[in-house]
Amino acid sequence: MPPRQVLAIRYVAPLREGGSLPAIVEADDDGIYVVKFRGAGQGLKALIAELVAGEIGRALALRVPELVLIEVDPRLGRGEPDPEIQALLEASVGVNLGIDFLPGAIAYGTALDAELDPVQAAEIVWFDAFTSNVDRTPRNPNLLSWHRQLWLIDHGAALYLHHSWTERMDDNLAGAASPFPIIRDHILLPVAGSLPEADARLAPLITPELVRSIVDQIPDDWLTGLSPFPSPARHREAYVASLLRRHEARHGFVTEAERARQAITDG
Repeated sequence: MPPRQVLAIRYVAPLREGGSLPAIVEADDDGIYVVKFRGAGQGLKALIAELVAGEIGRALALRVPELVLIEVDPRLGRGEPDPEIQALLEASVGVNLGIDFLPGAIAYGTALDAELDPVQAAEIVWFDAFTSNVDRTPRNPNLLSWHRQLWLIDHGAALYLHHSWTERMDDNLAGAASPFPIIRDHILLPVAGSLPEADARLAPLITPELVRSIVDQIPDDWLTGLSPFPSPARHREAYVASLLRRHEARHGFVTEAERARQAITDG
């Protein structure tokens, strides 16, 4: 199901701990969302990664909050007394990304470790290795505990290779097959179960049809004018081809992750 489209009607509060200057925003569906803004310094590719990786996670039945496309009207920032916030909202007119706000959620910590299922942990590690997410480490877990369940947030650092894409698709596809050695720093690796078993469960769920349906959800104006491709259609082709190549070559990242897990276990 494509993400719903809503309209931002009230800027509630900034979340200044986030590098992308997110904020809590109320929308016209009475929902409250954490919004990642197109005008923030991390740019549109962070929103693309957030949307694509997040929807892949949801398709794998991992707990990723609902994602919406949230329209920011030019009038939203006019009443903001903070000039930094006003400038951000003015630079973000148009479609932005909203993540369902989980009220009362707390950051992942050691108190939850004993309750974490090794099967679930292995599936999260597999998902992050597949989406090349460099940002689920002890320094920045991007995990929340909400109603005694673990939820995955902040996927803007995933698909990091799209920042270095060239017009030569052969080069991009070679990068997509990377074994992703940084997975050794994943915060859940010490409590994860078997990565090959996780691969056997999750890999069949990643189909060409699923990948295309998720990539098709990227708004055209997030892709227009981005380097290195001249059109949204070419960008979509690149995302689909790269994700399918990564899936095809997953033995590399599964082996890398399992080797790192075994090293922790044996150590």
